Amino acid sequence: MPESFQINSRHVRRQFERAAARYAEADVLARVTAEQMLERLEGINHTPARILELGCGQGRDIDALAKRYPDARIHAMDVAHAMVRQIEPTKGLLTRLLRKTPVIDRLVGTATALPLKAGSVDMVWSNLMLNWLDDPAPALREAHRIMQVGGMLMFSTLGPDTLKELRAALGEAGSAHVHPFIDMHDLGDALIKAGFADPVMDMDTLTLTYADFDGLMADLRLSGSTNASEQRARGLGQRTVWLTARERYEQARQDGRLPATFEVVYGHAWKPEPKTIDDGRDIIRFQPYPGRGA
Repeated sequence: MPESFQINSRHVRRQFERAAARYAEADVLARVTAEQMLERLEGINHTPARILELGCGQGRDIDALAKRYPDARIHAMDVAHAMVRQIEPTKGLLTRLLRKTPVIDRLVGTATALPLKAGSVDMVWSNLMLNWLDDPAPALREAHRIMQVGGMLMFSTLGPDTLKELRAALGEAGSAHVHPFIDMHDLGDALIKAGFADPVMDMDTLTLTYADFDGLMADLRLSGSTNASEQRARGLGQRTVWLTARERYEQARQDGRLPATFEVVYGHAWKPEPKTIDDGRDIIRFQPYPGRGA
């Protein structure tokens, strides 16, 4: 991220509070990324007993997590009270067959100060939340802190090519209106520095199309995905900027539709056995010699 870029966390919370009432109408991107995350769980041998869904929104990933891990307790947390209030117990087929409702704890808090004890969960699931942080490092350190050894972080976030058409249409004003997003390789470095091991990451490009510029803007507003940077442009002159962007965006029209690109980064990583204690001293483990008695 550019050093000058900062996200106003209070503004992020306010815009998701406002978006909560109609969020389900415009969260198509989050539904697609959730499906992709679930596919990436196939073949991973991990059965968590406690899961934190970090940045849960209205909790629309809970059904899928409860189906895959029916015995898990799920902590669903978001920064917006209005989102968390709309979480309902899962009512899927598996629930009806087992006559069992998953245990769901509803939490409101920030990713950089999680309201959970150290080593209290063994999986953190985060779908399109890290991109709302100007620096993911503190949130990754917190996820590492609350996770048990052997726990897994599974996430999706947005990469630098996200909304490239809109950025191009805004021209010089693009940096003031469209967030920069962290590169996949930098995110991998941040995972290692936070204490995670064996990160596996990949990138996919999704393109949503719209009949017109107003349709894209409406989706961004309904999903809470508007500019929350401290440096966001204000003032009467912005009307001219957006009118010009509307005209320029037409140059990207293909087959009668306007494309909007989203670069999605997927990844997972593990919490390994610690190598040092809190004061920095190395941990030395002693094990019995094979074949020798006590």
